[in-house]
Parts: sequence; C-alpha cells; structure tokens
Amino acid sequence: MEGITVKELFSLPDCPAALLLSRVTYPFEALALISGFIKETGPTLDPDIYEYKGDFIWVAKSAVIAPSASIAGPCIIGERTEVRHCAFIRGSALVGNDCVVGNSTELKNVILIESVQVPHYNYVGDSVLGSHSHMGAGAITSNVKSDKTPVVIKSGGEALETGRKKVGAVLGDFAEVGCGSVLNPGTVIGKNTNIYPLSSVRGVIPENSILKNSGEVVTKRNEC
Repeated sequence: MEGITVKELFSLPDCPAALLLSRVTYPFEALALISGFIKETGPTLDPDIYEYKGDFIWVAKSAVIAPSASIAGPCIIGERTEVRHCAFIRGSALVGNDCVVGNSTELKNVILIESVQVPHYNYVGDSVLGSHSHMGAGAITSNVKSDKTPVVIKSGGEALETGRKKVGAVLGDFAEVGCGSVLNPGTVIGKNTNIYPLSSVRGVIPENSILKNSGEVVTKRNEC
C-alpha cells in the first residue's frame, strides 16, 4: 500500500518526534510507544531550553502556556509552542516546536511534529500530525470504530491491519483539513493535500490532492 509510511508522509526535522518515528515503518506503530518515549527522552532534554514541571511533563521555556490550560503527563511541549485558553492535553502528547494548541482543543496520545496548528475546538486522539499541517475549527479525529473492532487502513482494494482499537488519523506535511470535518478511524492524508470543510474522511487520500465534499478526489494542478 503506497503513501502511508513515515518516509512517504514526513520530511522529519531534527526533533524528538523524528527520533521516535525513525523506529517504525508506519506512523500508527508509534502510537504504542509515545508514553515510554517521553519518559525516556524527557530527562535528556537540555535544561537550558526545557523546564521539568513534574509528573513527566517537560515544557520549553520559550513556550507560552495559558493559565487555564490543563496538561497531564507524560508530555513534551517544544520551543515557541503556544497552548491557549482551556486547552486539554490528556497525556502521552509529544508536541513539537512552533505548534499551536488552541482554545478548547483536546490532545491524547498524539505526535505533533513541528509547526502544527490545531487552533480551535479540535479533538486529536491517537494520531500523528506532520509538520505545517493544519486542522480547521471544529475538525476532529474519530479514533474508535462504532463496533469497537481493530482499525484497518484501507486504500482501494488493499487493507492494512493496525492491530489497534484506537487509531485516529495521520496527516502528512502541509496537509490542510477544512473546518468541521471528521477524520474517521485509520484515515491517512498525504503531503500537501487539502480536505474541503464539512467532509467525512476515511481511507487513504493521496498526496498533492483535494478531497471535495462529494467525495471526489482530484489532483492539484501545478501553477507557474
């Protein structure tokens, strides 16, 4: 199945997320490793850059954290990242540099690589979001199937068993998800792909594409 490996979805910068993702072939394989990786990596972070807050929480000194935000460990929050009013980080969250975790956004068991924006009323659970990806207001990941069976990633006639009951979405670098969209369990969105607002998304959406509300997928045109 093409378009769903770490190498195909991400151009990894020099950051903690890159160290974790380099250990796996598929991004969903990293979901089981996030908590342990943070506990292992946190003590090695530069104390001139990161401050240990207790309970396996490390926050970069340059990060801006709203007083009303709730952060549970294990968690790493990178440099210059902004965690806004009433954000709820439930733990096992590896949040990279220059990210925005916005008003009333909830994170759980996630990797936000770098420069990721989840700025307004988003739920992101059991998911991996690539650099410069963005979820519009109210866009959410659904991480559990209605019948509670293990999540399967599907593309055309192919299927990949994840072996996990909880898998949200994987967004490649520069993916754009429109407002109010729902990313169903096991959704993979390729690099530089746009999702129309109010979309219900499932399966693998190729890189450099546009998913329209009708479900039609079109390839982006190169404009000079």
